Amino acid sequence: MPEVTLLLKRLGSGDKSALHEIIPLVYQELRLIARGYLSRESPGHTLQPTALVHEAYLRMVRQSHPDYVGRAHFYGVSARIMRQILVDHARRRQAKKRGSDADIPLAEDTLQFAANAPVSVVALDEALDRLSAIDDRKSNLVEMRFFAGMTAEEISECASISVPTVRRELRIAQAWLRKELSV
Repeated sequence: MPEVTLLLKRLGSGDKSALHEIIPLVYQELRLIARGYLSRESPGHTLQPTALVHEAYLRMVRQSHPDYVGRAHFYGVSARIMRQILVDHARRRQAKKRGSDADIPLAEDTLQFAANAPVSVVALDEALDRLSAIDDRKSNLVEMRFFAGMTAEEISECASISVPTVRRELRIAQAWLRKELSV
């Protein structure tokens, strides 16, 4: 999709109208990312992929745009925004729940992360923040793989590292997260 790459360059140079032209071209892929996020949640969650994509779009319109390296980078940024939306949603739901003296995540605010063990979106977000403080690259790789559903090859292109390095670092990061989240 060379057209998307050209539009991303225009967007990076400050042409906000380029985002309006990009979205129809990448909409289905963004929906797949959103569906990937939401498929990891427990049944009964209230967010839908379309709503998640639309909210991400609104947030992207309001922010300044980085100089996107390419499509993979754009999808990585989109995935990060979707992650933030889900975390914000989970925190709002938990804040409502706290009124009843229970500080446990609601079923809709959990993800299946490892061995089908439910993990709170907020707990995962906090663990990724801790990982980022130790190794930002590993945190970004997990975000691209787990949340954006990007392949090792796409991550490799976006992060400018080899595919074997991506796979190795993802294994290390996932092991760290499993340990961190099992506590």
